[in-house]
Amino acid sequence: MRLATHQQRKGGRVITIKRPHEIEKMRQAGETAAQILSELASRIAPGVTTGEIDHAASQLMSAAGVRSAFLGYKKFPGHICISLNEEVVHGIGSSRAIAYGDIVKMDVGIIRDGWIGDNATSVPCGLIDPEVERLLTVTEEILNGAVQLARPGHRVGDISNFVETEAVKNGFSVVREFVGHGVGRKLHEDPQVPNFGKRGSGPKLKAGMTLAIEPMINMGRAEVKVLADKWTAVTADGLPSAHFEHTVLITDHAPEVLTWPRKTLSK
Repeated sequence: MRLATHQQRKGGRVITIKRPHEIEKMRQAGETAAQILSELASRIAPGVTTGEIDHAASQLMSAAGVRSAFLGYKKFPGHICISLNEEVVHGIGSSRAIAYGDIVKMDVGIIRDGWIGDNATSVPCGLIDPEVERLLTVTEEILNGAVQLARPGHRVGDISNFVETEAVKNGFSVVREFVGHGVGRKLHEDPQVPNFGKRGSGPKLKAGMTLAIEPMINMGRAEVKVLADKWTAVTADGLPSAHFEHTVLITDHAPEVLTWPRKTLSK
């Protein structure tokens, strides 16, 4: 029987505080998720279809003894989310071929021993427009800066405000319809971690919390729309979007990124 996870109740929300043995499980799940994402990124090339990348993800998960946290979640049909160019998030693998100059966003979530690792990256296929390259660079830098704010005593709003402020400062906008979140045994736990907000607002961060921090930054306007497949979200103005994500553990000291690929997958 699993011991109950300690919980922090705040304004009707229940925020889980992971115990040391649960944190170790989260480390393992995060590492596996990062390894799979890194391997998939290395396979991005002109002519490869998004469906082939999704199939490769399925094979890598099976070989690692884990399963997708996305497949079947609210009837989502893919093993990963794979989104191109103006597609923001929740893209579904298909027969569409990746073209030279595309940006490919991959979101990989896996379940290992009942615990979830969740991460995402944006990969250019060959040379891309310099302004699109700047969008990717800035978004990844924003994620890295946001991670550094995941410390005891800070609040969720401090992270949210940082993401929005940095995006706007660079001439970009943040997606408001989709947000980061707590993660653990469930894919989406409290608290929500929006990419916009007010400093000093929201739940106070405490050691033992695990957050999926994921800036989704648009080159143009913030508005998005969902396509007829009821999953794929695209920018309303058709301009590119970038997405990066890490699962982060709040400790008594510096934040610990759980989704670094510390070693390569065994062949």
